[in-house]
Amino acid sequence: MKNKIDNTTVPRIEYLRVKNFRALQDFELNHIKPLTVFLGPNGSGKSTVFDVFAFLSECFSVGLRKAWDKRGRFKELRTRGCGGPIEFELKYREKPGSPVITYILNIDEDSKGPFVASERLLWRRGSKGQPFAFLEFEKGIGKVITGIAPEITDAKQEEALDSPDMLAVNTLGQLSKNPRVIALRRFISGWYLSYLTADQTRGIPEAGAQERLSATGDNLPNVVQYLREQHESILNRVLETLSKRVPRLEKVDADIMQDGRLLLQIKDAPFERPILSKFASDGTLKLLAYLIVLYDPFPPQLIGIEEPENQLHPRLLAELSEECRAAAENSQLMVTTHSPFFVNGLNPEELWVLYRDNRGFTQAKCASAMPGIIEFIKEGALLGNLWVEGHFDVGDPLVNAGSGLIN
Repeated sequence: MKNKIDNTTVPRIEYLRVKNFRALQDFELNHIKPLTVFLGPNGSGKSTVFDVFAFLSECFSVGLRKAWDKRGRFKELRTRGCGGPIEFELKYREKPGSPVITYILNIDEDSKGPFVASERLLWRRGSKGQPFAFLEFEKGIGKVITGIAPEITDAKQEEALDSPDMLAVNTLGQLSKNPRVIALRRFISGWYLSYLTADQTRGIPEAGAQERLSATGDNLPNVVQYLREQHESILNRVLETLSKRVPRLEKVDADIMQDGRLLLQIKDAPFERPILSKFASDGTLKLLAYLIVLYDPFPPQLIGIEEPENQLHPRLLAELSEECRAAAENSQLMVTTHSPFFVNGLNPEELWVLYRDNRGFTQAKCASAMPGIIEFIKEGALLGNLWVEGHFDVGDPLVNAGSGLIN
């Protein structure tokens, strides 16, 4: 699968650390791959890790206060029994071979609401020496080094934001003099997090082509219309792949009704008349939606998919994981799952197993770091089967099953 993207320019997150965010009291991921999958039993923290990316993206798209209020503020967001701010640390490269850039964001709350306690961007220009901050802010006041390649000896410009709940990267990232800040703002604000449901895709929206599927998939007919009008070859590839996975499927189309709404129709062989999407199977609609996301002609730089196995036949999941890996050439993919069938299509370094430690907090371990896993894979074993058979040293849902859930 090749899209119109130069994958030498795709940003990649390589490291993530989260403190005091719900169950993630001190959570760390190293050497993150273009395709990263989070596996674990119920209550292990998969959805919380997924929400880290959603929360950061919403901070940039709708603002910190709305993202904060949506999640119940500190009462629900800060790890139980812990004090201090919530902290996020990302290390990423704008493209392969470029310097590692570190973004650190600390969020706190007072009687007036949430505020950015501190925000920093750091990098190291040469091969030696310590990284230095070219953006440093506290409570809306700080300094930034402008220019395409900030140096530690460059003068820092003082800046003041209108409010301490504003993110400096989001605000200064709209000014052409801050290209490195612009790049991070575009990266995070363009993340796509999917919460697809089959019921949402059955709607009959107003007609009008739309380039990207919504988080819930409720504009699926609009995106089919867009692909049919602007990228027919990609739509044909989507439908060709779909027809291989769904027996007898012939055609999917979006027709404009007299009242100006779009009707998604699906045709099965050998029947002459198509059926409305509301009568199609949940699995057909969800697989169609996932393929449209993964075959996007201009894909988001980061795609998150939560539990793609829901409503799909288990035998389709290994192939779907291969589709995800192909899409990861042009995007970074983060997927949560509890399906061994999906995991069977993965490599050990792509899989992180989430589990709760003795204190009840979420931790993660890469499958490639588990004793014996690499050796099993070399002998032809499948990763999901190894999990089910109990070869993983963490993440067994029957171990400490009575210890209770965490936030």
